[in-house]
This record gives sequence, C-alpha cells and structure tokens, in this order.
Amino acid sequence: MYYVYVLTSLFNGKRYVGYTGKHPEQRLQEHNKGANQFTRSNGPFKLVYSEFYENKTDAIKRERFLKSGQGRKLLDEVIPR
Repeated sequence: MYYVYVLTSLFNGKRYVGYTGKHPEQRLQEHNKGANQFTRSNGPFKLVYSEFYENKTDAIKRERFLKSGQGRKLLDEVIPR
C-alpha cells in the first residue's frame, strides 16, 4: 500500500507533494524533523491531503501528475490556500 500526500508549510504556505509506503502522518513527522532539504528549510508542515494506492506505480504516476501544471491547478481548486 502506498500513499500520495500533500503538505502545506505553516512557515510560508508552500506546498510539498510526495508519495510513500508509510502512513502519511508518520511521513509528516519525518518531514517536520527535517527529512529532506526542502522540508528542512520550509517547515513546519501540516498534512492537507492524501490518497491511497494499492501499488507503487500508480502512486508515482499520481504524484507526477500533481506536480505538473494541471495537477497544481487541481490542488489549488481542491485545497484552498
């Protein structure tokens, strides 16, 4: 099982999209502890959206879509800033 998740920075409002094999709440805690360069310098974050997928391939495809122009536009409609 895999998740695609969206985090929003409480610091500057920037959005982070990722996928994981862990529960999104667990991954949020890791990001808030500085799991990667982007989240280290833009946190803390809150989890604003997640989707469940049975396989990794589908999760990766959805993550890539949400990072595209159309995907960002969709997120702007679904998750107001």
